[in-house]
Amino acid sequence: MNFEYFTAKRIIDSKTYKSSVSAPIIKIGITAIAIGIIVMLVAIATGIGLQQKIREKVSAFNGHLIISNFDSNNSQESGVPVSLDQDFYPEFKSVSGIKHIQGVASKFGVIRTEDDFEAIIVKGVGQDYHWNYFKEFLLEGRLPDYSKGRNEEVLISDYLANRMHFKVGDRITTLFRKEDPNKPPSMITYNVVGIYNSGFKEFDETYIVGDIRHLQRLNGWGPNEVGNFEIYLDDYSQINEKMMEVYQNTPSMLNTYSVEEKFPSIFEWIKIFDKNIYGIIGIMIIVAGINMITALLVLILERTQMIGILKALGSDNWSIRKIFLYNASYLIVLGLFWGNLIGLGLLFAQKYLKLFPLNPEVYYVTEAPVYMSLGYILALNLGTFLLCLAMLLIPSIIITKISPVKAIRFE
Repeated sequence: MNFEYFTAKRIIDSKTYKSSVSAPIIKIGITAIAIGIIVMLVAIATGIGLQQKIREKVSAFNGHLIISNFDSNNSQESGVPVSLDQDFYPEFKSVSGIKHIQGVASKFGVIRTEDDFEAIIVKGVGQDYHWNYFKEFLLEGRLPDYSKGRNEEVLISDYLANRMHFKVGDRITTLFRKEDPNKPPSMITYNVVGIYNSGFKEFDETYIVGDIRHLQRLNGWGPNEVGNFEIYLDDYSQINEKMMEVYQNTPSMLNTYSVEEKFPSIFEWIKIFDKNIYGIIGIMIIVAGINMITALLVLILERTQMIGILKALGSDNWSIRKIFLYNASYLIVLGLFWGNLIGLGLLFAQKYLKLFPLNPEVYYVTEAPVYMSLGYILALNLGTFLLCLAMLLIPSIIITKISPVKAIRFE
């Protein structure tokens, strides 16, 4: 860099915020960058967070992949049983990326009290059940223990407990219909040992979790028969690839489908979030870029005489353009700094203080979930900086059109 470059840079640095014309324009540009990065951070963090949280809650009740008999028709109630004597159970060694596999069953029932009743689905699980999700959902009591003999311990939802006035320690009477309509229904008296709340009302108002051995007895199944298998993956993003691998490595009489196929409307809905995020990012970058272009043009017009003097002293167009691009870069970085400071502050506050609740009937969660990752934060900042800087290359061309003689006379 030559003497003219450093001289001009010092002039701009010393006068940028003192000029009565450019100062408010530059502040608006910095504010636009800051607001843009705040909105983009919030949109990505809450959008991805909501997607992940909804996937987790649906998977908690169904697994990522389901293996069942072809005759089951993906019904909520288990139909034709599947034997546990499979090569892929209890460990699916032929396919990598399988975290856990478990045998479960489900059956429609009715909870009856002296003055009320409620239709429910009993999800029967055994000692191989993956309780990690329900540990997070547990509000009161404890999780059932099915590692020993058959027992009547049951886990019910907070929704059901409030509606039927149940609490931990209560005994609930559940009726199950028999295939023969002329016979009275079967009855099991469960002991409530825990109450959960997933925040997913569609499941909370329906499911209770009990011992699978009761359902095996009611259905006339053997101790080695279950309604279907649920599979959890190490990486959810590979669900489609793993579904095909699992299907190819199971017997021909068994079907494999994903939780996305079982609940297509829910997963189609959360995929829309991606389009919303991309749209918000695009709009915010354009708005921030336009504001920075305006600030740069004002800065160039205010320094027209300086540009003319530099050209008269022998500076070429590109070296002068770099002076203004350097200062514009500083302003972008300043906007990014304040935007990240405020945006990340809001996200951390939401993550740990739960400031903004959501309606679970609409969003399936009780508060706005936040997904934090250093990767997307760095990518967002770098992308915003480079795109805004690239947009400033075009207005800086105006410097090449300035005549030294006219510029020196410019008032």
